[in-house]
Amino acid sequence: MKFSQTSLPDVWVITPSIYGDDRGHFFESFNDEVWKAQGFTESFIQDNQSFSKKGVIRGLHFQHAPHSQGKLVRVIQGKVLDVAVDLRPESPTFGKFELFELSAENGIMVYIPEGFAHGFAALEDTIFQYKCTNTYHKQSEGGLRWNDPFFSIPWGIEKPIVSEKDQILPTFEAIFKPTV
Repeated sequence: MKFSQTSLPDVWVITPSIYGDDRGHFFESFNDEVWKAQGFTESFIQDNQSFSKKGVIRGLHFQHAPHSQGKLVRVIQGKVLDVAVDLRPESPTFGKFELFELSAENGIMVYIPEGFAHGFAALEDTIFQYKCTNTYHKQSEGGLRWNDPFFSIPWGIEKPIVSEKDQILPTFEAIFKPTV
């Protein structure tokens, strides 16, 4: 596995070593010893999986402290445009985001730590997996509007399918009143 730092502090791209032949391929999607050897101290305590039809946008979601979640995300089937948004006011990248293309084919994973919002657009019918550092806590859930003009995220979807709940989330400026 190769670990690469992104432009957002503490967000990492993890590229597995994929071993393939005429039968198919194999890769290790997680190894606690390798994780710890890279200096990560986080432990994963909950796994989630979702299915999204092509054109679905999910997010931008987060959980408030003390129930914040770090997430190691990957695509099992399909392809997504994944996004991490830094919501840590003390961070030099507060209010910034980065995009990642994750697919079953490339096997790339992204680690998104606590203090970030996360979302994705399904570019194909997709099965998405999340390893989480904390359990889901409904009263702590939060979110930002997927089409917030503060970010102008280029989702790459012409007619997105977005849940009613995600349609009415607040904007970044309504929550954080940033000076960035």
